[in-house]
Amino acid sequence: MTTNHQAYLEQLGQQAKQASYALASLTGVQKQQLLSAIANKLSASSASIIAANQLDVARAREQGLSEAMIDRLLLDKSRLDGVIKDIDNVIALADPVGSEIESQLLDNGLRLSRRRVPLGVIGVIYEARPNVTVDIAVLALKTGNAVILRGGKETLNSNLALSEAIREAITEQGLPADGVQLIQSADRELVSGLLKLDKYIDMIVPRGGQHLQRLCAEQATIPVILGGIGVCHLYCDKELDIACAIEVIINAKVQRPTVCNALDTLLVHSAVAEALLAKLLPRLHELKVKFYGCERTKQIAKGIGLEVMPADDETYAQEWLSLTLGLKVVDEMEGAISHIRRFSSGHSEGILTDNLHASSRFVNQVDAAAVYVNASTRFTDGAQFGLGAEVAVSTQKLHARGPMGLEALTTYKWIGIGDYTARP
Repeated sequence: MTTNHQAYLEQLGQQAKQASYALASLTGVQKQQLLSAIANKLSASSASIIAANQLDVARAREQGLSEAMIDRLLLDKSRLDGVIKDIDNVIALADPVGSEIESQLLDNGLRLSRRRVPLGVIGVIYEARPNVTVDIAVLALKTGNAVILRGGKETLNSNLALSEAIREAITEQGLPADGVQLIQSADRELVSGLLKLDKYIDMIVPRGGQHLQRLCAEQATIPVILGGIGVCHLYCDKELDIACAIEVIINAKVQRPTVCNALDTLLVHSAVAEALLAKLLPRLHELKVKFYGCERTKQIAKGIGLEVMPADDETYAQEWLSLTLGLKVVDEMEGAISHIRRFSSGHSEGILTDNLHASSRFVNQVDAAAVYVNASTRFTDGAQFGLGAEVAVSTQKLHARGPMGLEALTTYKWIGIGDYTARP
């Protein structure tokens, strides 16, 4: 890393650490006032933010980015209004900071408790979605944390406009603007440097694809929360309501196909495969969904005049993020569970069944951050879980798992209160 880059990151880290001290002491009311000020400032700056985003979208089209990627980076008025509305949801949430997890009087005379406190400084590396800039900043500030953001080069103009509005609101509240800082360069060397800034940063959250996740896991000297990659499955059991199941499957695949909790592979019990797929595939085909499947799904599709391309290990391991669906017929639930264990990213998995024993068995044997019974995988989302905006969806098992809301951005300290108590 160049000396200039190192100095730049050191400065960001020092500023963030200093700002975190001021943020950690804010009362709940002060945090609510701060978030309200940010929402108002974003609304007042909406025209400039949307104009900046249009520059990013135009450049993405010039560079030939896929429509899926362009959809992820688009921030029009409707989406910006939704992002701002989500701030109100976070304001309404209970502030976990300062709450006592448990308290007890010990035999040695100490009154011992655990109190929730901010983590300190959070580093977040993310790719195409500019709404993440607002979501993370708001959640970090709500929990008294400072944050250093490194967004993708595709949304640099959008992120600059958003962070500028947020920082202005922070300053107007008499607080250090460096509570929210954006790395204003797309140089990838800065990512590697950020991952080693353990003197100042307490946790790294990468929001992006497999390459980014592995880069962070391999290079970081700071604890990393991995996740966000969703190879998601639904298994259709032999006892189910086919008509109802079809509506759930369509929702999971089509409602917003470019996100990590969209359905990637449908597993179908052989006893209902022909009846279900003969009705489902034409519906999905009308919605422009393409298919990769096993030999049995290919034969069923051929019988109704549709094409299913051959699936293999590579396609079954694919997070599609598009209108593409993997298909596989299995003879028993064991086959579905085995397939999920092999190809799942541990994000969201579900079963569609009317058999209580089957659903219980599936829930117990499938290991994922979220497991659903008779519901779409699209619910794995901070707002849908009642958490407000989310920092990420963690697919690991330590500290945080699934949608990460406010509590995931806190830790705790032990508080021991005595009466001039000495250890015997």
